[in-house]
This record gives sequence, structure tokens and C-alpha cells, in this order.
Amino acid sequence: MTKTSNTKTTRRPRQKKKQRRGFLHFLRTTPMWAFIAGGVAVAGLYCFLLFHFFVDPYSFQWKAIYGEPTYPEGYKIRGIDISHYQENIKWEKLRNASMNNDPVTFIIIKATEGETLMDDNFNENFYQARVHGFTRGAYHFMTPDVPARKQAEFFLHQVHLEPGDLPPVLDIEDKAKWKNVPEGEIQRRALEWLRIVEERYGVKPILYSSVSFRRDILTDKAFEDYPFWMAHYYVEQPTYQGSWAFWQHTDCGRVDGVRGLVDCDVFNGTPEEFQSLLIKEL
Repeated sequence: MTKTSNTKTTRRPRQKKKQRRGFLHFLRTTPMWAFIAGGVAVAGLYCFLLFHFFVDPYSFQWKAIYGEPTYPEGYKIRGIDISHYQENIKWEKLRNASMNNDPVTFIIIKATEGETLMDDNFNENFYQARVHGFTRGAYHFMTPDVPARKQAEFFLHQVHLEPGDLPPVLDIEDKAKWKNVPEGEIQRRALEWLRIVEERYGVKPILYSSVSFRRDILTDKAFEDYPFWMAHYYVEQPTYQGSWAFWQHTDCGRVDGVRGLVDCDVFNGTPEEFQSLLIKEL
């Protein structure tokens, strides 16, 4: 028995063809000036978004790196902070250097990190800063992998501040490095270091950190007792709402006598207030 099959013929939809015809009609009937105007508008929007999100927020940084560094107005006591990254400093040139026609008054030098790391250039920089008439200071970079007491003892063993020097400095920063340590534990460690070193020198150490780290993590009111040295870059004036003593306003400064880029700072106060901050006697 032979089977017969009935096949139905269906028409293909013509929607895509109509769409193509409609688009071609649009291209033929739209005047050229409309395409030009639309292209200009798109290009203008692109430039606006590029400037708003990628250029304007970093204009201070770009000016510092590729042009003349800008220094905030209204401050007379200026300084820099250095480490082995600045390599060999020409101290005679640095002694005559200026920022906004103001001399370099103070130099804060990296001394130690963790429990074992001593900055390669610390002893030379620390000595030369005093010889060339700068007010000098020394800072310790705290790491999350070593107990605070051991880090404080290491700093005290390696660094011997003298009358006329700035108080010792604790540098604690970088949320990424401390992400596995609870906020309360970070505060406890920082305060332990500060109190151990304070007992040795009889002055309140300086606390260095970024504005966000100080605001979000170092929230204990006990930190308000310590002069705050804030890192806050590429703004005309700091937005930090609390009290502060020093402001590291750029990491792209240029100063005679220092090769390449260097961190630049200002002191928030009068010469008399600056002098009152220094170590008096030991």
C-alpha cells in the first residue's frame, strides 16, 4: 500500500526585508546635515564623559606628573618625606630649594617596616637632614603580619631621635593589606604602637594615614589625641572634617636636589605651633 504525503507550502515572513527597505529609505531621505549634526553630538557627548570621569578628577595629578607641580596656598611651613626611592639626594641643592617661594623646612624619613626591614638610606638621610639644617622626623611603616609591640621595639632600637626632631611617626594605611584583620584589632595594634613609643619619647607620636583609612577604620576617639598627618592628593584644600597637623598633598612633587618625584607636605599651623610640636628633651 503506497502512502501519499501532503506538504503544505508556507510563505516566509517579509519583516526583515521590509526593515531593510525602511532603513535604506531612511538613509536616502535624511539630509546630510542631520548625519553631521548627529555625529557632532555623539562626539561631544563622548568628550564630555571622558573629561568628567577620567580627566577632571585627576587634573591635579596630571599637572604634577607632566607639568609644574602645584602647591596649596595659605601654608608657609613646607616639607617632604623621603626613603631609598629618592636614591642619592643632593643636599646642598635641597637646602636652597623652595616650594611656592617657601623654603623646605622639614624632612620626614622612612626608617623601619615590620620587624626586620630597615630603609637602606635611612641613616644617611637622617644624618644629612640634621647637618643641612632641616627639622627631621622618622616614620615606621606598620605591617599586619607582625605584633605591634615587636614593631615598636624594632623602631625604637633602630631610630634615635634627638631634641629638635619631630615626634616619631606611625604609618598605617592601605585597606587591601589589612582586609583580613578586624577593624577593632587594627585599632588595638595601632594604639599599642603609639603608646609604647610615646612612653619612650615623652611626646605624642604622629599618626600618618589616608583620609579614608583614618575616617573608616581608625574610628576610636583615642586617635584624636595624636597629631594626624593625612595623605590626601590632588585637591586644592583637604575635605577631611577632623583636626590635622600635616597634609601630604601630592606624591608627584618636584624639588631641587631630589631626583624624580617626591611626596610633598605642609604643616597646618604657625611657626610657634610647629616648634611646640618638636621633641624638647629626652
